[in-house]
Amino acid sequence: MKIAPIDIAHKTFSRKVMGLDPDEVSDFLRDVADQMEELIRERNSLKEALRQKELQVMEYKERDESLKATLQTATKMADQIRADAEREAKLIINDANHKAELILKDSRDSLKKIYQEIADIKRLRMQFEVNLRSLCQAHIAMLDQSHVTMPDPQINLAQAAATVTATQGPSANMAGASMPQRAQAAPPPRT
Repeated sequence: MKIAPIDIAHKTFSRKVMGLDPDEVSDFLRDVADQMEELIRERNSLKEALRQKELQVMEYKERDESLKATLQTATKMADQIRADAEREAKLIINDANHKAELILKDSRDSLKKIYQEIADIKRLRMQFEVNLRSLCQAHIAMLDQSHVTMPDPQINLAQAAATVTATQGPSANMAGASMPQRAQAAPPPRT
């Protein structure tokens, strides 16, 4: 059975002859009851403080667990972000390399095309030079032949007519008579 301070304060004892002084016993019991009440209040206050501290500890433990979970989530997210960034960087680098290869290929193709065009132009130039040289040589040959076939302007036209008549005979007199007139009408050859 628990004894409360009020039980101590109201406790009465039976009297016997030659017993204790009742006032002294009452004062003592009141002092004990007051001290016990003070101790109980202090104990209850400490229990309440302990309960508050336990609640705080539980709250801190929950916060700690929440922080740990948040930290784990943040770490996982950071790892995921890092992995995504690395993957995206690799994709960007691969894409840039591919574009660079395409640009190099296009540049090489353009360079080949330009070299081919230069070679074609050189071939056309050489062909043109050969054709021009052939044409010039043909004209020079024609000029050389024209001096041989054309009469010399210094020769007298009358002598030319006589020479033609003599070589062709009497039947060509009719043609020879008209020939000097044609020779006079023709322009002089270019030299």
